[in-house]
Amino acid sequence: MDFQELKGRQSNVALGIAKRLLQDEEGKNSNLVFSPLSIQTLLSLVAAGAKGSTLDQLLSFLSAESIDQLNAFASLLVPLVSADGSPSGGPRLSFANGLWLDKSASLRPSFKQVVDTVYKATLAQVDFRTKAEEVTSEVNSWVEKKTNGLIKEVLSPRSVNCNTLLILANALYFKGAWEEKFDASKTKEDDFHLLNGSLVQVPFMTSQNRQFVSAFDGFKVLRLPYKRGKVLEDKRHFSMYLFLPDSKDGLPALVEKVGSESGFLDRHIPHKKKRVGDFMIPKFNISFGFDASNVLRGLGLVLPFSSTEADLTEMAGRRDIYVSSISHKSFIEVNEEGTEAAACSVAIMLMGRSQSLLKEDKIDFVADHPFLFLIREDTTGTLLFIGYVLNPLEGSASSLPPKGKRKRKDLQKEEEECFTY
Repeated sequence: MDFQELKGRQSNVALGIAKRLLQDEEGKNSNLVFSPLSIQTLLSLVAAGAKGSTLDQLLSFLSAESIDQLNAFASLLVPLVSADGSPSGGPRLSFANGLWLDKSASLRPSFKQVVDTVYKATLAQVDFRTKAEEVTSEVNSWVEKKTNGLIKEVLSPRSVNCNTLLILANALYFKGAWEEKFDASKTKEDDFHLLNGSLVQVPFMTSQNRQFVSAFDGFKVLRLPYKRGKVLEDKRHFSMYLFLPDSKDGLPALVEKVGSESGFLDRHIPHKKKRVGDFMIPKFNISFGFDASNVLRGLGLVLPFSSTEADLTEMAGRRDIYVSSISHKSFIEVNEEGTEAAACSVAIMLMGRSQSLLKEDKIDFVADHPFLFLIREDTTGTLLFIGYVLNPLEGSASSLPPKGKRKRKDLQKEEEECFTY
């Protein structure tokens, strides 16, 4: 399997997650954004420490044939996608991995080699047993720094306790200017149609320039390229894509279609600029967090989360390690200048057993109703961010439990006596 085929398969995984989120309660009624690249990188790290049926299930979920193939893919992808392009005028990028390991344990040499050479991750030895709160603050500070202050807290107080053995984290930051910026003086308010049939007034950007846009059966696709760096060696080209259903309430059906048909994105990419008639894109910003563990379990990835069946012995040589939770947070803001976005994924590891193109001379693209968007690196097809806009006025949405309202069983679990290392 070559690089492009594996990348295509991982894009299908990413779109499958987006489809599942729209079906779940956390994504039904709010704007959404997440980074499939961040989540898949974290799962690849977990896979590097897995064995047996746990490894098989992770590889199947990530559409890879072997751990060697997955590591080889990551070793090519990480430097290719994450290199900062801002010194030459391109997008500013930051992509980082981190591990926090209890001082009583050590990584197995084979796992540490992958962590160091493939994922370029930093490793810190910490004391979860007596300084769990301090470690929580340390991880949150790391995330805040790596996301340029956009995500300040991914771990809530008491989410880490004395039974935590290892924390894996990935952080992604992106800031890109449009290749052709919008004129802010032309931004005007107009109606946006919500899924429930009501209207809200939102600011729309517009332009009379030719656009990368195509019309298909039931939806249209717009590509908005970001400014590229001036370094000849940098062949990357980042773009935002907007998938706009023709029907005002057509987003759920479109997400179902995009998430179910293999290779859908590559078959529906606009490659030529065309004249546009009415052209309106809403400004928006979204902050979204969710428990990725539940979504991944719903998609069939269950063994890494099982305290009795997980086999992650390749990490630290212990039989009693399992993934307790994976939390994900993302942020995105889209305006006349461009896009700023960030994401982080954190896994807490515990120990113990408990189709046809319509030919038109001019195409309207009026995004005045819910639509799907994504940020993609076009030379590799890597999906950095995926989301959808239900209401541009809704500034933030999060499905993470609010502070002070955590489930009683979670509190009870944390108050249990610590295991002896």
